[in-house]
Parts: sequence; structure tokens; C-alpha cells
Amino acid sequence: MGRKVLVLNQDYSALTVCSVPKAFLLVYLNKADLVSEAESEQLHSISASYPMPSVIRLHRYVYMPYKGVMLSRQNIFKRDLGTCQYCGSKDDLTLDHVQPKSRGGRTTWDNLTTACRRCNSRKGDLTPEEAGMHLASKPFKPSFVMFLRDFGGTHEASWLPYLGKKEKMLV
Repeated sequence: MGRKVLVLNQDYSALTVCSVPKAFLLVYLNKADLVSEAESEQLHSISASYPMPSVIRLHRYVYMPYKGVMLSRQNIFKRDLGTCQYCGSKDDLTLDHVQPKSRGGRTTWDNLTTACRRCNSRKGDLTPEEAGMHLASKPFKPSFVMFLRDFGGTHEASWLPYLGKKEKMLV
């Protein structure tokens, strides 16, 4: 059961994503409401069937002072859609510091990008401009909701109203 469930705060803002068993438990223990269920699947016990949650809403508001996306290798790859930002390759990917560390470049969302080994070696200890290479997109720090919506993997159509995107998303 690899499906995920969108968890909404009491005010219907996106809070996090959790597993189906965790979401079912929250609903069963009356700590959350079932907002949307998976269309074609159900959960079964020995004597009963239950709707499989797709979106749940917590009964109590959870105060989150800062919901950020953790800087990690995998999250940079997700943000850059698993492609080298210099040549578009999807093979043999690494991380590249746009402003080299040896020149004071820091390990931040705004300075890291996905690069294949070939482009990373070619760029070496230079900036992209000095190496005559152009970035497909400027590195940026995604917001929490943007990361859930655009880079988190597969989504249910029922998530869209809570993630702020109107066009249809691939499942």
C-alpha cells in the first residue's frame, strides 16, 4: 500500500502527506474527517469495508510556524525534474554548485543544481558564464505547497483544490 494521503489542517490548508494506514487511523479515532476518498479502492477488514482516504482534515488546528522543504540531494533532483540543467541529460546525475565552493559558493537551494557528470566536469571550478554553459532554469527554493504539488511525485486529482493548482495533474 504505497498510496499517500494529503493531510489538511483544520482551516483546509495543506499540512503534510502521510500513509493510508496513518490517515485511516486518524479518521477511525475521530481525530480527522474524511474529505475525499479514493474512487476505486477500499480498505477491508474481516467483517467490514471502509473508504480509502485520499484527503483528510484534522479536527484540531496544528500550528506550524515554518513549513519548509529540507535541502537534500533527492529534493534538488526532484525540483530539477531529474534532468541536467546544462544539457538536459537524465543519466549519471550529480549536484553542481553554480557558484563554486572554492569561490565562496554556499550549499543552498539557490546555488545547487542538477548536472550530469560530464557537464559537472566540463564546468569544473568555473561559473556557468565562464564555462560558456547556460542553465535551463535558475535554482530556487520551492515553497512547501509548491513542492507537494509540483515535485512530490504522483498526486490524486482530489488534492488539486487544496494545493492551489487548477490545471489537471498526471496521476
